Amino acid sequence: MRIAILTTENQKHEIIDNKNAGSEIDLVFMKNISEMGNFAEFDAFFLLTDTIPVATFEDLYEKPVIINSVVNTLKSTKLPFNVSRINGWPGFLKRSIWEIASNSKAMTEIVFKSLGWNILFVKDEPGFVSARVLSMIINEAYFALGENVSTINEIDLAMKLGTNYPFSPFEWQEKIGIQNIYMLLKKLSETNKRYLIAPLLEQEFKKFTSSHLE
Repeated sequence: MRIAILTTENQKHEIIDNKNAGSEIDLVFMKNISEMGNFAEFDAFFLLTDTIPVATFEDLYEKPVIINSVVNTLKSTKLPFNVSRINGWPGFLKRSIWEIASNSKAMTEIVFKSLGWNILFVKDEPGFVSARVLSMIINEAYFALGENVSTINEIDLAMKLGTNYPFSPFEWQEKIGIQNIYMLLKKLSETNKRYLIAPLLEQEFKKFTSSHLE
């Protein structure tokens, strides 16, 4: 099986670190869609960057396509039946189990089994399961910090020692990116007030966007 993987450099390293496929699997990494050339040469596609032209999916027909889409669902984006979505946030491509939302489970399962990766099919909802829970934990940490309940170091230490998390809330936020956390919480809060964004997190996101506009 020959698989085209469109990734950032960080995503590429995470996938290589998590590689569990046999020699019969050929993973071809690329930085942009133009490098793929003839789509017919590949059996499956991982399109994990954020700038995939919608017209691209029409060229891939019924071959399995896996995209990085944490916030937007398959239903909301109206993508073809052969497209599945995963969480390609930093750190999540190294997990032992991949959460997948798919309308073509049989097709997708064949790809991941050939790669030797364990998968869990979940509902086609924003944030899947892990990202939704983790974003809420980070949001609560910002509530606690903004209300002067504790310091960043104390919150991080308490979560590491109390829950045995590999990363603390603010370490996860730094790793994932505050923009990713903010956009997911914003989407989730549209239908559920429990995800309302902490004022301090909102402030930090505005600082982030302002600094990247300069």
